[in-house]
This record gives sequence, C-alpha cells and structure tokens, in this order.
Amino acid sequence: MIRLGLVMIPASVAVIIAVVSVQNATPVALTFLTFRSVALPFGLWLGCGLAAGMVGTALLLTKQNTAR
Repeated sequence: MIRLGLVMIPASVAVIIAVVSVQNATPVALTFLTFRSVALPFGLWLGCGLAAGMVGTALLLTKQNTAR
C-alpha cells in the first residue's frame, strides 16, 4: 500500500502540471531582485521547480542514509 502511495503522489503532480501547462501557454518571465529570467511557459517553470525539489530531496535523503 505504501508503494502505491509513493507512485500516485508524483503521478498526480505530473498530471496537474500537464493540465496547468496546457491552460497557461503564455510565456512568463521570473524576476528576482534585479535579475530577470528568460520567458518560458508557466508549466515548464512548474516542472523545473518540481524536478529541482525532487533531486534536492533525493540528495538530502541519500546523504542522511550514508552518514549513519
């Protein structure tokens, strides 16, 4: 049952990102302080943020497990 939950959470997030990216195809430029990014579709920004979070979490979890 836990394995099903581990598969369903990322799958549902991927479906939500796909729906949002189809609905919001207009390019969005992110601004942080004085820096401005390249204009990309909103769904692509969401996907990049999700991927960065998943990779960061995986790196932190593997680092914690090897420290023991």
